[in-house]
Amino acid sequence: MTHDTAAVTPPARTAAGLGFAALSAVSFGVSGALARPLLDSGWSPGAVVLVRIALGALVVVPFGLAALRGRWGLLARNAPTILLYGLTGVAGAQFCYFSAVQYLQVGPALLIEFTAPAAVVTWMWLRHGQRPGPVTLAGAAVAGVGLLLVIEIFSGGDFHLLGTAWALGAMVGCAVYFVISADETNGLPPLTLAAGGLVVGSALLGVLAVAGVLPMHAADLPVSYAGVQTSWWLPLLLLGIVTAAVAYTSGIAAGRRLGSRLASFVGLNEVLAAVIFAWLLLGELPSGWQFVGGVLILLGVVAVKAGERTVVREEPLSA
Repeated sequence: MTHDTAAVTPPARTAAGLGFAALSAVSFGVSGALARPLLDSGWSPGAVVLVRIALGALVVVPFGLAALRGRWGLLARNAPTILLYGLTGVAGAQFCYFSAVQYLQVGPALLIEFTAPAAVVTWMWLRHGQRPGPVTLAGAAVAGVGLLLVIEIFSGGDFHLLGTAWALGAMVGCAVYFVISADETNGLPPLTLAAGGLVVGSALLGVLAVAGVLPMHAADLPVSYAGVQTSWWLPLLLLGIVTAAVAYTSGIAAGRRLGSRLASFVGLNEVLAAVIFAWLLLGELPSGWQFVGGVLILLGVVAVKAGERTVVREEPLSA
């Protein structure tokens, strides 16, 4: 992984990046609301994630191969990057998130995951010497307080340690996703990187399932959204096409145009989308304190983004 995209980009490129980021955020945002009834009906998180990623791979792989234009050496040179992206940014992040929503509401689980921008800033500091300024550090502190409120440490709410741990694992995977997606120096077309990540993620989960390490449970029961019953296969199809194929390809396209930090902050729209979809489809709303914490997280990460203008370049730590 290398340096973030330059801060100054052409307006048209930035506008396109913002559009791709918004599309990705909305596409990712509906995943928790679609998955929750499947999990409640007897599907295991591993089974939902495997089907979702495998369907996404089936859709994206033909386009990813076409985008290579015969440059097969790119795959060999970037094999470690594709493996890391598939293992953490795709399979790891999604498995941890779906595991979290077994114990937490969709909104709070995603708010915890989306402290990832602070992790991205920390990585860019330690790895590339982009030391954050006072505004960035203050924003990170505010987001940290918001995180504590979301997990209901101070409010006397029902703090769920296991659900929070899964959500924090999703945060790490999300941060890796943003950093790798923004790296243009590897030469991989966005569609190729998305296809490779989805294939690697599917293969990993498949191997774990065959080995008996990852529980795989499915159910053919109907599921209900907003009081309306539907067949189990419909949300799975939407998870594969919309929340995997569309979400990952548009997210990578956004990262290439905006850089990992800006893309991660625009991606916060996923939290708003997730809360809206959870309310419309599941009738879920975070508690009052969690709303306050969510606002603090959003304000904090906006401050982190605003502080990018005061980034100080220093010698990065050695790999």
